[in-house]
Amino acid sequence: MMAEGGDRRRHPQNLQGVLRLAVEAGSASDGPAPHEPLSEETKTWLRQALAEACKGQMDEVEQMKECLKVLRAEWNTGRERDGEDGEEGEEEKESALELLSDLCENLDNARDLMKLGGLDLCVSSLLCHPQSGIRWRAAQVIASCAQNMPEVQCHLLTLGALKSLLQLTDHDPNPTVRVKALYAVSCLVRELEEGLQDFQSQDGFSVLMRGMQSDSEKLRTKSAFLLLNLLTAHPENKDAVLAMGMVQQLVSVLRSPHSSVHEHVLGALCCLAEDNRGLEDCRAPSLGLEELLTQRAQELQGKEESQEELEFCERLRIVCFQGQTQDDNGMDR
Repeated sequence: MMAEGGDRRRHPQNLQGVLRLAVEAGSASDGPAPHEPLSEETKTWLRQALAEACKGQMDEVEQMKECLKVLRAEWNTGRERDGEDGEEGEEEKESALELLSDLCENLDNARDLMKLGGLDLCVSSLLCHPQSGIRWRAAQVIASCAQNMPEVQCHLLTLGALKSLLQLTDHDPNPTVRVKALYAVSCLVRELEEGLQDFQSQDGFSVLMRGMQSDSEKLRTKSAFLLLNLLTAHPENKDAVLAMGMVQQLVSVLRSPHSSVHEHVLGALCCLAEDNRGLEDCRAPSLGLEELLTQRAQELQGKEESQEELEFCERLRIVCFQGQTQDDNGMDR
């Protein structure tokens, strides 16, 4: 009975488990003693499990094909777009995009969607759809597909996806579209050199600067976070960012009512202050940064949820002002 129970426990319930069992069976021969061959029962089960797993994968491909049929349909044929049937069609398109986004968290599905032309459809038509619910869901699909998938990322770059997403981030009237578009931008430029180069050529850092001045707190926070991430991972971009007057813009954001964006802004200033030009910009008397940092540090004392922001604040104050010459000590109290 125990042997039977032990054998049953070796039967995994998903594709990852199936593959793990196959690897274990193959790698057992690396040991000093020859491994025991799989039983006929296990071989039969393994064949069936692999068949079921492949069938499940095929089912998902079929689901994606059905979603694309919905997205390519012309719902306003013979009817007014703002009628009841048109509204139902838009809802179905939104549901189809949500399903595609979920399915494409699986990397194989993301690649299959690319081969099916789904990403081309998103970039060429859906990102510029008149309905904001479709625009932001299309951006979400692009983000889901682009994560950790260089093949898909490069394909999206050749389609001009980054330019379209940056335009949405910068100009779309709907705040959700802007936030989702920026998320897709981050999936295309982080950890991908080609994406970062395209981002720079499209003046992406200016888009982030304007995003940090947006009325949308989510967009401000995500813009500052992406800026901090890019400066940390690619310090060679500091010169270009400093030439844009980024220090002055970041300090201006710091003077706005306190919010979560300030932690990332202070982190970005710490990165820029490591450069001589950035340090000089931070020390400019007209900015009044030292006084601002001193005041902010006092406000954050004792607030456990703000410890990282406080650390950035103290670090920036020390880097910029503690080491100044005697002539500058009048500002260094």
